[in-house]
Amino acid sequence: MKKSSTALELLGGITAEEFFKTYWQKKPLLIRQAIPDFKALFSPEELFEMAARDDVESRLICSFDNHWDMQHGPISKIPLKQKKDWTLLVQGVNLHQEKADQLLRQFRFAPDARLDDLMISYARDGGGVGPHFDSYDVFLLQAHGQRRWRISAQKDLTLIEGMPLKILRNFVCEQEFVLEPGDMLYLPPHYAHDGIAIGECMTYSIGFRTPSFQELGEGFLQFMVDTIELPGRYADPDLKPPKNPAEISSAMLEQVIGELEKIRFSKNDMTIFLGEYLTEPKASVFFDSPEPVLTPKRFTQAALKNGVRLNLKSQMLYNGKHIFINGESFSVGARDKGILSLLANQRQLSGEQLQEASEDVMEAFCIWYEDGWLEIKAK
Repeated sequence: MKKSSTALELLGGITAEEFFKTYWQKKPLLIRQAIPDFKALFSPEELFEMAARDDVESRLICSFDNHWDMQHGPISKIPLKQKKDWTLLVQGVNLHQEKADQLLRQFRFAPDARLDDLMISYARDGGGVGPHFDSYDVFLLQAHGQRRWRISAQKDLTLIEGMPLKILRNFVCEQEFVLEPGDMLYLPPHYAHDGIAIGECMTYSIGFRTPSFQELGEGFLQFMVDTIELPGRYADPDLKPPKNPAEISSAMLEQVIGELEKIRFSKNDMTIFLGEYLTEPKASVFFDSPEPVLTPKRFTQAALKNGVRLNLKSQMLYNGKHIFINGESFSVGARDKGILSLLANQRQLSGEQLQEASEDVMEAFCIWYEDGWLEIKAK
């Protein structure tokens, strides 16, 4: 059978199509040396510095005699290295570090709309977060040291009550692996697992977005609040004295139902909502404007000379004529769609490619630059 795409060393020598068909959301995959001779991108000290920042999501988890304690960042004081059974989790490292973003982008064999972030877990000997399951797909890449993974396809996902973490009450190990640097384990959603550090170790978790339909439904209804128009006001000029004052009359109910049934939404409404929803920055994400800010004329000159790239924190998607970036959307014509979709796919544009951009696009790029969404590439 002819393969429809290139075999990926990252996936153990199979194609992305084979991975999706056989493993994705179906069963685990252990990949030895997914990234041969992999070296941790950050030292423990660099990770501790990130955890102490108030613009970085972090958690410190300690356990003792089955008692779990979790502290949310910023984490200014790290336990002594000699102390065992503690784990530091630093979320969204790709939003702050170029090296982490480059690693995350190696997983773009899945669409950006599903790719979430890269989390780093640092643990001392025996450290972990207990047996648990995730509601999303995850790749667990060993970066430093060793970690023992115990996994299970069990259907019993009952949690221990009263814990700060979601710890499984009845975890039963079915398979066990020790991962070395460069080894990687893929787990589908709701697959029970427990990772325990063997000595000092760091694990990189590449997670994927799986929003619940409840979240999407609530978000869409909130989105529609700003778009619906129902003119007029309830009226009952033919009102008669009620037999039962506390009863809601059928006439009132029917009139209100008739008006609310006029609310309509289209595929276009849902497309715009989903694009804005998927690119909306997380609450902890903030953009910094450049200092000093170039004038529009100087920005254009610098951009055409050096090119531009999206900020690490920027998320850009598109569908049809719609372009989405950081929770905002707009419609474009065919010409502008070409250059904007190229930016979304490449996350950068060269000065030569920018020669094809219209004045409207360059004006939008200048605004994004001023907002910190877009950067001029370094020389």
